[in-house]
Amino acid sequence: MNRKRSVMIAGHATSVTLEAAFWDELKGIAEARSTSLNHLVTEIDSGRAGNLSSAIRVFVLGELKRKAVGEPAVKKPDDPTPVS
Repeated sequence: MNRKRSVMIAGHATSVTLEAAFWDELKGIAEARSTSLNHLVTEIDSGRAGNLSSAIRVFVLGELKRKAVGEPAVKKPDDPTPVS
């Protein structure tokens, strides 16, 4: 089920509508990177071309695909450098 959630992007409140599975995975990615959820969403927002909810889904899918093939996570959504 989709749920609207509030996030802060560069100090401004906005909302995104995401399914629980995507939200939970996004939180897990932020925790694994030792960063805040708002910081991660800000990074995703900075590189997006479409709407924010779609950009988050594409980002989460990319991270899951990377994880499935054993590639390391990256530091930022637009930085291919692996997390050490």
